[in-house]
Amino acid sequence: MNIQNKRLIVSILFILISFVCMAQKVPPPPQPPPVGDAPIDGGVLLGACFAVFYGIKKLLRNK
Repeated sequence: MNIQNKRLIVSILFILISFVCMAQKVPPPPQPPPVGDAPIDGGVLLGACFAVFYGIKKLLRNK
């Protein structure tokens, strides 16, 4: 085989491989998590109440 035949075969293979690569299906990007699905448990509410009562206690004690 001479060099021109090798170049022709390599060029044809390169074009065929590029067509095969472009024919692959690309998966869709992952979806972001939905907003607002985090529940507020009783622990958070209890902590907020404790913080309010603690703040009132500190204010009354400093006076």
